[in-house]
Amino acid sequence: MELIEGLKAQITGKDIKIVLPEGTEPRIIGAAARLHKEGILVPVLVGQPDAIKAVAGEKKIDIEGIEILDPDNYPAFDEMVAAFVERRKGKVSEEDARNILKDENYFGTMLTYMDKVDGMVSGAVHSTGDTVRPALQIIKTKPGVSRTSGAFVMLKGDTRYIFSDCAINIELDAEGLAGVAVESARTAKMFGIDPKVAMLSFSTMGSAKHDLATKVQEATKMAQNLAPELPIDGEMQFDAAIVESVGQQKAPGSKVAGFANVFVFPSLEAGNIGYKIAQRLGGFEALGPILQGLNKPITDLSRGCNEEDVYKLSIITACQSL
Repeated sequence: MELIEGLKAQITGKDIKIVLPEGTEPRIIGAAARLHKEGILVPVLVGQPDAIKAVAGEKKIDIEGIEILDPDNYPAFDEMVAAFVERRKGKVSEEDARNILKDENYFGTMLTYMDKVDGMVSGAVHSTGDTVRPALQIIKTKPGVSRTSGAFVMLKGDTRYIFSDCAINIELDAEGLAGVAVESARTAKMFGIDPKVAMLSFSTMGSAKHDLATKVQEATKMAQNLAPELPIDGEMQFDAAIVESVGQQKAPGSKVAGFANVFVFPSLEAGNIGYKIAQRLGGFEALGPILQGLNKPITDLSRGCNEEDVYKLSIITACQSL
């Protein structure tokens, strides 16, 4: 079964609510209308209702029956303000909270935190920082996870890979990389991938001596200790990770070398370049970034996304809430 169709089957009929804070953006409205019409999940738009309806009318998009929440006229706004002040533990006054929560991303994140919705998808017109910052302040990371990270699902025919971190952290220490490895394996399972995690480097099993290679070696050991049930190995070069004959030569006895399907890049620089090479030269579709490690699902769209991207990532976000 095609990936998205399989994910749709998991969530259809479960009334999972996904908030889309950028309610006046045509790409968002179009995806919400499609999701609503197909009954896959329950989209919730944020914004001034007349403004949203005006854009929908101009674009000839039917949004009849879609819930719209306006921060300026939200009945439970006082409850939200109190919950936000409590969550920020004295860092924000009530007056400041009332102003901050008029921001659609903070508003949508609080809806998620308060279980009014099951997840949030934003970023079509906002930067990654504007989407992720409220999530880190309010939703926060899971116990045992120090940093959130961004993974891409790379698709080509029946082939599926996970690439991470390709979106969030410019540089991670060994502990951070280990956490990304474990979370990426969990993401892989959500997409029906039996994870085999390669910790990537320019070195394979000590072939090069450098602090950067040593960091990946240390991260590998930490990840193996965190999740001994998972096949995680490294450090290794990409060819050793994906080509069986090279993997057997460079890392004999490894259960991952030559068979990897989850790739943890040593830096954002490498990850971002890597997924775009696979996308542009290799013909892979890149779905994401999918934020990993948060207590509740928040997805950061690319500002270059199209309506189809919003549609698919809303489905993925709904699956993360299960």
